Amino acid sequence: MSHRVLILDANQRSALAATRSLGQKALWVTTADESSQTLAGASKYASASAVYRSPFNTPRLFLDDVMQIVTEHSIDFVLPMTEASTYVLLANRDRLPGHVKLPFPTEHQVHKLANKCELTQLAQSLGFPVPGSLFFDSSQAFFANPPEIREFPVVLKPALSKILLTDRIISTSVIVVQSRESLEAALEKPQFKDHPFMIQDFITGEGQGVFTLFRAGRPMCFFAHRRLREKPPEGGVSVLSESRHIDARMQAIATSLLESAQWDGVAMVEFKVSHDGVPYIMEVNPRFWGSLQLAIDSGVDFPYFLYRSVYDPHYQTPTRFPAPGNRLRWLLGDLDRLYLVLKAPADHYSVGRKLLAILQFLAFNRRTRHEVNRWSDLAPFWFELKAYIKALRAG
Repeated sequence: MSHRVLILDANQRSALAATRSLGQKALWVTTADESSQTLAGASKYASASAVYRSPFNTPRLFLDDVMQIVTEHSIDFVLPMTEASTYVLLANRDRLPGHVKLPFPTEHQVHKLANKCELTQLAQSLGFPVPGSLFFDSSQAFFANPPEIREFPVVLKPALSKILLTDRIISTSVIVVQSRESLEAALEKPQFKDHPFMIQDFITGEGQGVFTLFRAGRPMCFFAHRRLREKPPEGGVSVLSESRHIDARMQAIATSLLESAQWDGVAMVEFKVSHDGVPYIMEVNPRFWGSLQLAIDSGVDFPYFLYRSVYDPHYQTPTRFPAPGNRLRWLLGDLDRLYLVLKAPADHYSVGRKLLAILQFLAFNRRTRHEVNRWSDLAPFWFELKAYIKALRAG
């Protein structure tokens, strides 16, 4: 039986990947976001589009709008792509019609992994590597009994990256501080004053991740990639990534963490691998990730696998996938990265490094596919290019 799908956060590249994945399987897909024209909505695989009000500023109105879209389009399967929309729907799950599937476990299970403090404590209890951590309920708790911190930098990490209140969602951010003075100044920010956080040792190394789909507490499939280029260049959003072999130790750690939480759905387990090879657990993102299209291109079709697993408890994902080495490139993001490199001062990027960046940007690799611009579905690229040019003119 074919179902009708609603994909939220349609301006996310992950939403475009999911729209193409499910639309190619002849599922009826509606995309929705805060604007009527969207990246995923431009795809030929989007059968309809809709608009909702902001989950950040007006979560109740956002929920009302989603409920209306579900009713008008007879939706069976709702797929939010960001934390904000996910948290609002999870907190109000009982308002969704009984036949509508939201492919997440309970709100408690989600927060058990999404809450970085709780995740770190869970990992500690299981004996897995985590950075040295100090936990606080608020900045007042820190100042009431200030700990001795002997070595900087350290990392200030809020428990949640998105905090759902009754009338809005607060976005928080991780901060690396270089001194006691900057630490105490950062703790005056609202995101630390009234909300839990931790202070962690700063781990140098390479960020790596394990991507997975679980069903009823058991793993169905895994995927891994590495970032080759990021925007900004010092670290950020992936603009060129490559599929890789799954590290056995990280896979085992991810499996234990998610099994302990009786996970049900997709998740990304992020690690920082130190120079001596130790994979330190950083966080778990209980949702789809930025380079989702790379996994789909490599044969690990997470959106479709998730959909099938929800409706068929006996569904088994394919077990053989193409060899590592597939690449995914976000062209306009990569162009932005090149611009940042070229305009950087010489003490950051020498002339030689800038020339190398140009050559790398122009280099051809036959195993590289573009994330947005695809001959079979070009409209999303034209939409993105127009928005890019408009932003350049406005800037």
